[in-house]
Amino acid sequence: MKASTERKLIRWIHLLLSIPILGYIYGPVAEIPRAAFATRFVFLPVVILSGLWLWKGHWVKKRLKL
Repeated sequence: MKASTERKLIRWIHLLLSIPILGYIYGPVAEIPRAAFATRFVFLPVVILSGLWLWKGHWVKKRLKL
């Protein structure tokens, strides 16, 4: 996979999974137990990891190649 395609894919994942987090903060999602669980323990970690990958992924790839 080309680097530009990988970046676009990770960016879209990051943006799309941020929507439920906004619903958790500003909407009634926090009152729905299953949705709150998914937002806290699935969507939030994936968004954090994808953000870190977009920010420092090139550094990790460089270090792993040695």
